[in-house]
Amino acid sequence: MSKKVYFKTFGCRTNQFDTQIMISKLNDFELTQDESEADIVVVNSCTVTNGADSSVRGYINSVKRKNREGKVILAGCGAHSKGEELFEKGDLFGVLGHSEKENINTLLKSNNRFYEIGDLDHIDSSVVTEFLGKSRAFIKVQEGCDFRCSYCIIPYVRGNARSLPLEQIKEQVRVLAANGFGEFILTGTNVGSYGKDRGLSIAKLIKELSMIRGVRRVRIGSLEPLQIDDEFMELLNEPFMARHLHIALQHTADKMLLYMNRRNRYREDLKLFEKIASYGYALGTDFIVGHPGESDALWKEAIERVKELPLTHMHAFTYSPRDNTPSALIKERINGKIAKERHRELTALVKEKNLEFRREHSNNLTVLVENERDGLYRGYDQYYNQVFVKSSRDLKHNWIFLEKSEVEERGNYATLE
Repeated sequence: MSKKVYFKTFGCRTNQFDTQIMISKLNDFELTQDESEADIVVVNSCTVTNGADSSVRGYINSVKRKNREGKVILAGCGAHSKGEELFEKGDLFGVLGHSEKENINTLLKSNNRFYEIGDLDHIDSSVVTEFLGKSRAFIKVQEGCDFRCSYCIIPYVRGNARSLPLEQIKEQVRVLAANGFGEFILTGTNVGSYGKDRGLSIAKLIKELSMIRGVRRVRIGSLEPLQIDDEFMELLNEPFMARHLHIALQHTADKMLLYMNRRNRYREDLKLFEKIASYGYALGTDFIVGHPGESDALWKEAIERVKELPLTHMHAFTYSPRDNTPSALIKERINGKIAKERHRELTALVKEKNLEFRREHSNNLTVLVENERDGLYRGYDQYYNQVFVKSSRDLKHNWIFLEKSEVEERGNYATLE
């Protein structure tokens, strides 16, 4: 009887894609959705914050308590930052690095503990044909990052930026489109850097993918402000573009951006956001709260500037130091309670901005329905806002058009007979 493998995925969309690659390689094992019956538990980990590390460690400990016979394998970014330590402590049966995930079938057959960390120059060659339980498909287009933001450990666990071959990405999309997927989310460590090593660009890639039969909507995971050039701006009116862009700013006070070794500055960011918003786009960003050096005066400046920005979505993070990063050496630490209060203030402000945007964009919504829970179908519209739909029809995984919806705090609501 085949041994059963359970996957637990932490972190970003790139990790979700990497999990699908590993699943696609399990020729001699059975996939299970029940961790308690698994012979092997593969933890695809995230290490972007100390909290992420703690979540992964906590999960590994809980698996060892509940499933004493199960073997725990650590994959993902945490394999590179914490794998050796956890392996030496005996918490893990095996560790596999990013470059080894395509060899997972062979590694899991091993009767002996293994530590196969590999290298950080690897580029995936696998084509994924399905996404279990998903309506949208994640397409990894590049790996690694050449930026060296002072708070970030990711370049050290994912390597420098390198792009997947264009034809491989197109083949990936062709296969998934033929299998019924219509929405594609381009992911990577630094998506907007796609093509710089291949004489291409993220805009050229999107144009190529839009011409593939079955592609209805393209989303981009995250972009840096300087990656949005004239060529990219020409795409904004195209019907296949989701009307939502996530552009990573990280802060709005220039002195803080300097501390963070960021390449963007606020005045240029504001001009860019206002220009894109004029095309009818929803705009999201990342923001780090409580980074060392964030004085009361700088926070006040930052929050006033957030009010100016046409923002609709926010990934706000409370800073946590990462070993071996420059930010961890800065002595001007921010009290944890103050950082949490700033986080609350920021998220409440953007939540209000999102509500205001949805009130102005509640009609003519194109929604890809993902699942059904508690009698309501759920999906996301073109602006990446959640929509809840009541219907007697089975709408799961279908595209629907809503002429109007009711705007509530939690999301937009509609009925479809």
